[in-house]
Amino acid sequence: MPSKDVHVVPAGEGWAVEVPDGGKRTMFATQEEAIEAGTERAQRDKVELLIHGRDGQIRERNSFGHDPRDVKG
Repeated sequence: MPSKDVHVVPAGEGWAVEVPDGGKRTMFATQEEAIEAGTERAQRDKVELLIHGRDGQIRERNSFGHDPRDVKG
């Protein structure tokens, strides 16, 4: 089953937290609020959070799931 990564995306004058194919989009007035809510969701679902800029490009990624890399520290 593919993971349902969480995206913070621009939405009109505000920002939205959405999960592709999830059918649900939650709106926020500021990107900061959307990032906070998206982070909580990504941590709960153990998936990746992708933060998009106003131009739609991904500007930051945070992984809260199983990281396949063997990184110590």
